[in-house]
Amino acid sequence: MNNPLELSGKCTVLVVDDTPDNLSLMSNLLRTDYKVKLATSGERALQIVAGESKPDLILLDIMMPEMDGYEVLRRLQFNPETEDIPVIFLTAMSAADDESVGLELGAVDYITKPINPAIVMARVRNHLQLKRARDFLAHHNNFLEQEIANRTRALAELQDATIRAMASLAETRDNETGNHIRRTQHYVEALARKLQDHPRFKDELTNTAIETIFKSAPLHDIGKVGIPDRILLKPGKLTPEEFEIMKTHTTLGRDAIVAAETDAMLDNPFFRYAKEITYSHQEKWDGSGYPEGLMGNTIPLSARLMAVADVYDALISERVYKSAFTHETAVEIIRDGRGSHFDPDMVDAFLVLSEEFRAIAQRFADSAPVLQAQVERLAADVPAERIELTVRDE
Repeated sequence: MNNPLELSGKCTVLVVDDTPDNLSLMSNLLRTDYKVKLATSGERALQIVAGESKPDLILLDIMMPEMDGYEVLRRLQFNPETEDIPVIFLTAMSAADDESVGLELGAVDYITKPINPAIVMARVRNHLQLKRARDFLAHHNNFLEQEIANRTRALAELQDATIRAMASLAETRDNETGNHIRRTQHYVEALARKLQDHPRFKDELTNTAIETIFKSAPLHDIGKVGIPDRILLKPGKLTPEEFEIMKTHTTLGRDAIVAAETDAMLDNPFFRYAKEITYSHQEKWDGSGYPEGLMGNTIPLSARLMAVADVYDALISERVYKSAFTHETAVEIIRDGRGSHFDPDMVDAFLVLSEEFRAIAQRFADSAPVLQAQVERLAADVPAERIELTVRDE
């Protein structure tokens, strides 16, 4: 197997010196093993390096007119496209201070004249191999980072699909419409983005937080899996006793996520937002919601976002117990809930975004067969006179 760090093909060495005899000497020494480029000034050296075919290594004299070797190195180091080219100073300046300055500027080596040909060739080869090793590792690291990014993205997509599948299990037992999960996800994201620069929310609504809330949103009604069918699938208004049982879906959902969090033994923001959304999205700004009757800012931010998204989608969606309201009517209902049901600032943002909400609803609209199948499934055992076209407060 070939060693990837062994030099393959001829590397290019640029020799920079204002003395023609020195250039001739170095060219004769190097050209058997390397491609050699020559420059009689610092300015010319920079022009060569700026070309498409950059040298792999530079042998650089210090004492040159107009632009000395130190300045050439400074300019090479300043340019991101040339800063990684190894530079060896090749000079008659033999004082320790001169060598110290050169190495501090970024030179990889310092050879004094008169040169020893064997030493020059050994050091050139060593530094070219070191450069090859650095390039190999950089390329390998980039490859690994890309592979990790690809696999992380694939895992995240799998996790998202799993979360949606779990949430859909709850939806199949409820009389929600097929794409309710996707719509509410995107409503929440749009509303959070709109509020991201608002003084009340900017500290919490970072990009990472919004992404995590988006991922958590599908689980908002996961607790409905634990609600008996006679209540969950009942058309029309629930009795007070039935409604009390229905309200427990928030606690059931929260407890399920707490159990998953405990089992995973992870302190992850996903679990935090999932718990907040499932447990508190039925709370109301004025304290009249459930399960705890929280009021105002004591309601978690993620749950307040979901409250707007969930109610809007419930209003515009056809259910077995109600026909769909128009977008305009839904907007007016949410407007009327400003400061009572919903956070006032979130309602203001929603009103600005109302057409974007409409577009999301259209993008993820349920097909007619899905709606009809749900109506038939839920109404099959229910007399037509029991289907009340009202909005169920649940």
